Amino acid sequence: MKLDFDRSAFYLTCGALLSILFSIAVSQILLALALAALLVSNTRLRLPPIKLPLALFLLATVASLAASGHIQQGMPQIRKFYVFFVLLVAYSTFRQISEIRATVLLWAGIATLSAARSFFQFWRIYRQSQAAHASFYDFYVGSRITGFMSHWMTFGAEEMIVLLLLLAYLFFSGERRWRTAGWIAAVILACSMVLGFTRSIFLLGFPIGLVYLLWFWKKWLVAAVPAVALIVVFLGPHALRERITSVIQPSAEDSNRHREILRDTGAAMIRAHPWLGLGPEQVKYQVNQWIPTSAQPLPPGDYEHLHNLYLQYAAERGLPALAIFCWLIAKILWDFARGLRRKPASPEARFILHGSIAAILALLAEGFAEYNLGDSEVLTLFLAVVAFGYIATQQEATA
Repeated sequence: MKLDFDRSAFYLTCGALLSILFSIAVSQILLALALAALLVSNTRLRLPPIKLPLALFLLATVASLAASGHIQQGMPQIRKFYVFFVLLVAYSTFRQISEIRATVLLWAGIATLSAARSFFQFWRIYRQSQAAHASFYDFYVGSRITGFMSHWMTFGAEEMIVLLLLLAYLFFSGERRWRTAGWIAAVILACSMVLGFTRSIFLLGFPIGLVYLLWFWKKWLVAAVPAVALIVVFLGPHALRERITSVIQPSAEDSNRHREILRDTGAAMIRAHPWLGLGPEQVKYQVNQWIPTSAQPLPPGDYEHLHNLYLQYAAERGLPALAIFCWLIAKILWDFARGLRRKPASPEARFILHGSIAAILALLAEGFAEYNLGDSEVLTLFLAVVAFGYIATQQEATA
C-alpha cells in the first residue's frame, strides 16, 4: 500500500498543478486529496530550505491580523495559507527532473488550449464593438480575453509563467521530441498574451523574463528585443499601438491616474502604520478613508487593493513583513543561481533553473503594477515553480 499512496500523492499533486490553469476549485480539491495521500503514505515530508523566511512571513501576517482588530474581515488571507501546501506536496512528491519537464509540457498544452479559446473571445468582442458602433479600444479595455480563467489579469499572468518555462525548455533542454510542438505553442501563447492588452505583463514582466533567458542562451538576441518592440509599435494594429502608447498618453479608459491615486493612498497607509500595517484585507475595507481628497472625483478602476505587490504587503502587514518577503525571494534566487554555477550543470537542470528564475523575475517586475501573488492561481504556479527549482538544485548537488 505504501507504493500506492506514494504514487497517488504524486498524481494528485500533478492534477492540482495542471488544473490550476482552468479551475481553482478543482485544483484545491485535488490539493487536499494530494495532502491526505501524502500524510498516510510513508513518503518523507519535505520543504525547500526557505522554512525560516517563509514561516516568519506567515507569522508576520498573523501578527498583523491580531493587531488590526478586524480578525473576521482578515480571515481570507489566513485561509489562503492553504495554498502554501503546494510547496509541501510538490517538493515531497516530485523526485525526477523528467517529471518536472512533463509537467511543464502539459502546462504548455493546457495553456495553449486556453489561448486558442481566447482568440475566439477576442473575435467575439471585436464583433460586439462593431455592432455597438464603439471604439474597439475603449470597448475592449474593460472586457478583455480570459481564456479558461475568470479575469484577464489571472489569465495573462498564467500565460507569462508558462511561456517563460516553455521557452527555457526550448532554449536549454536536451529533450528534442517536443520542440516543434513547443515552438508552435510558444507562438500561440505569445500572441494571446499580447492580445490580452495587460501592460504589466507584455510590456514589463514578460520582457524582463525573456531578456534574462536570451542573455544565457544567445546574448546577441538581446539586442533584437528593442527592434521587435519598435516593429510592434509602428507596424502593429492600431488598438495595440494605442495600448502601448497609453503608458505615456493615457485615454479616458486607461488606469494610469487610478494607479497614481492608489500609490499615494498606499504611501499614506504605510506612513501611518509602518510596523504591522492596517491588517490583512483592510486595504479593501479602509481604502476610502485614505484616498487623498485632491483625488476626487475618482477615475474608474478597482480600489479593493493597491495594484502593487510591495505597497500591498507593506500597507496590509507592515514594512517588516515586506522585508521578510524580499529576503525570501532573494534567498530563492540566490539558491537557484548557485545551482546554475555548479559545473557541469545538466541541460535539464539548466532549463528548470533558468525557467524558474525568469518566471520569478517576471512576477517581481509585474508586481510593481499588480498585486499578482494575491491571486491564488498565480500564487499556486509561483510556489510550484519554487519547488521545481529546488528539486533541480538538489539533483545537481547530488550529482
